[in-house]
Amino acid sequence: MSDYLADVKKYDAKADEAVVNKIVKHLGIALRNRDSSLVSATDQKELDRVRDNWCVKKLGVDAAAGEAAVAKVTQTMAGDRSKGRVTFYYLVARELGKLDSL
Repeated sequence: MSDYLADVKKYDAKADEAVVNKIVKHLGIALRNRDSSLVSATDQKELDRVRDNWCVKKLGVDAAAGEAAVAKVTQTMAGDRSKGRVTFYYLVARELGKLDSL
């Protein structure tokens, strides 16, 4: 768990551990293997899944807002070869102002 929090804190020094824990719990089994624990920013289908399943279904925003947030986080994390799913989802939620609703 502390690894996820440490990774998130690279991008948000004030990251709330409780929010990170909720994202980890939400992702559950997807975090068990390395491939599914990472987000492939070069795979449009992957980014569409993040938009549809995380932004629209879980966070309750429209697809356009979700698309914009995913694009912004992709740019923010561009220097990181391995984009952790927990960190990516956290940053998308922060971008959408939805951290408090998690």
